[in-house]
Amino acid sequence: MPAYGERVLQKDMKGPDVAELQLRLAGFRGTLPDGDFGSGTELQVQQFQRDVMKMASPTRVVDKATFVAIDQFAQRYPIDFRQLKCPCGTCSGFGRGLFRGQYLPGGQGQEINNLYEYPGVHRMLLWAVRAVYFYLPQHQFSFSSGYRCSVDNQKHGRTSTNHHGKAVDLDIALQPGESKRDDAIKCDAVRGKLVELSNAQIGWTAANRKALEPSSIAPTWVHYDVRQYDAIYLADSCFCKDADSLDQPMPIKV
Repeated sequence: MPAYGERVLQKDMKGPDVAELQLRLAGFRGTLPDGDFGSGTELQVQQFQRDVMKMASPTRVVDKATFVAIDQFAQRYPIDFRQLKCPCGTCSGFGRGLFRGQYLPGGQGQEINNLYEYPGVHRMLLWAVRAVYFYLPQHQFSFSSGYRCSVDNQKHGRTSTNHHGKAVDLDIALQPGESKRDDAIKCDAVRGKLVELSNAQIGWTAANRKALEPSSIAPTWVHYDVRQYDAIYLADSCFCKDADSLDQPMPIKV
């Protein structure tokens, strides 16, 4: 099968290059990286072409100009992996790959109870964060929490494994004179934008949708996760530890 960037992509095409496209456009409506270029992927491409490329009449076809624009988008919004590394001081920064196939008692097969330390942070999640930076340039974002391995959880008395690579927390810098109330208002507005633009949900009702903690849990930060994804979309190959494994640069040959 052709690699990403080796052929023009459009509706009804299938392949791993389509899945890679869907992943990179995760913050633009967002669909699953299932490798099937359907109407949802068309809408992803349309939104990216309209909003990022400023095309008056989006083609919904991924030609060379669109591939190049996606690469430029990544370069414009780098991800600071230093902020994502686990602070435990024991693991390498992204867990030790422990507990594969193990779950909290009574939670076998449920991702919320999965104890596995995934090998990095989910790529789709970080590409979606780039869209947050793009759509909300009025805010200065940083990661207040990225990877938290089992050692770090034990140190802090946590049982949640969301941050074993499936979640990040975004902090919004306050301006002089702003209060926690202002912070909460900003976080609510960001969550609203992610629901509107990125096909995210508040809470964890729907399967295979990016999820946001509600303000009752995360009043002054934005928690974004892929906990609701099926196992096929949580394969080790979906996770990254640095810019190269996130962006996976490939020559554009179309």
